[in-house]
Amino acid sequence: MAAVERPLSPAQQGLRESALYDRLTIAEIQRAAREGIYDIRGFGAKRRLPHFDDLLVLGASISRYPLEGYRERCATDVTLGTRFASKPLELRIPITIAGMSFGALSAPAKEALGRGATEAGTSTTTGDGGMTAEEREHSETLVYQLLPSRYGMNPDDLRRADAVEVVVGQGAKPGGGGMLLGHKISDRVAEMRDLPKGIDQRSASRHPDWTGPDDLEIKLQELREITDWEKPIFVKVGATRTYYDVQLAVKAGADVIVVDGMQGGTAATQDVFIEHVGIPTLPAVKLAVDALQELGMHRKVQLVVSGGIRTGADVAKALALGADAVSIGVAALIALGDNAPELDNEYRAIGSAAGFYDDWQAGRDPAGISTQEDELAARFDPVLGGRRLANYLRVLTLEAQTLARACGKSHVHNMEPEDLVAVTLEAALMTGVPLAGMQRGLVDELADRVASRIAAP
Repeated sequence: MAAVERPLSPAQQGLRESALYDRLTIAEIQRAAREGIYDIRGFGAKRRLPHFDDLLVLGASISRYPLEGYRERCATDVTLGTRFASKPLELRIPITIAGMSFGALSAPAKEALGRGATEAGTSTTTGDGGMTAEEREHSETLVYQLLPSRYGMNPDDLRRADAVEVVVGQGAKPGGGGMLLGHKISDRVAEMRDLPKGIDQRSASRHPDWTGPDDLEIKLQELREITDWEKPIFVKVGATRTYYDVQLAVKAGADVIVVDGMQGGTAATQDVFIEHVGIPTLPAVKLAVDALQELGMHRKVQLVVSGGIRTGADVAKALALGADAVSIGVAALIALGDNAPELDNEYRAIGSAAGFYDDWQAGRDPAGISTQEDELAARFDPVLGGRRLANYLRVLTLEAQTLARACGKSHVHNMEPEDLVAVTLEAALMTGVPLAGMQRGLVDELADRVASRIAAP
């Protein structure tokens, strides 16, 4: 039997792929030429960016004394909104659920977020489009988001919420408005948002009734009057000019600042926004803490950090850099069942695969999470989803506690930059944390040298 000759692979033929025009870039150019419109997707940035993985935790040995995990307590509680509100949020863990709207997510998915957050002892957030009855019923602590769109805005719901979050920007799209495509504008979504059914919805990129920090201060005063000065007022910004944005939000009267790095997710926006606008979460934490410390408001105005938080190690490192709490979105959806491997065949049937699915804007999610189709949404069990989310939140908390104990800390908030080292020069310069093996103080000296060279004529 004659041997079958196999064609040579590109590598065997000596062919070389372009670093600038790799296959994904070529495919996107061809797609743009074919369709004539920018790519829209959900999820978050997929490019490699400096992140918490570029930091390591320094466990105790002789110079530091660790805590015994089975006998010595390491607390995890956090209070958010102590500046002006008469009823700040008292949470058992420093991990909250970010705002994800009903519209972007199905009603059962929103219910599951509330169930999971309640079981774990933390808060969840409404997102754009208003508050659903299921979400309020199953959320012990619910934060009501006020966005530029004002979709679903209801003063009575503001009073029924436990806190209010004024969204100025989002990490995946700072400077850009929200997006909900027409096939997800169901009868119920249309009624809540006062929109025509089946028509694409694009939110404004800025609030219609203020154009700067002085107007924001007036808006926060209005919200305090509506809620009888009881509810903490959060201000959320996408990480860009973080230092100045945080200081202006504090000046305007915010109780809590939420800084969302560019690794944060979105239900739908332009791919070019997701991959090319904003700054990574890692430097954003440092800038926000520096801004609060400059004003003497660090720990007085609480800082919540979001954008790519996945593990208890991420949580511990964010707290060590100076955050009071973190917020999760994409990771929460994955915990609910998004991209589940048992649905791989169904993901492949719609042109994707488990672990790759990012078409949250399309409304065809086999998991029943990012959809408004009744048949798909009915597949999702909010009780089971809530239990899975609560389990995940417990694991994050236990991991953060484990690392804190290893550093000799009796509370996760006692972690500090001294407990960290960097494994890349970029992370060291962005955070002020020394490179592993480098003496403390040399990073500042190196940063000064780099800055002086940049400033030199």
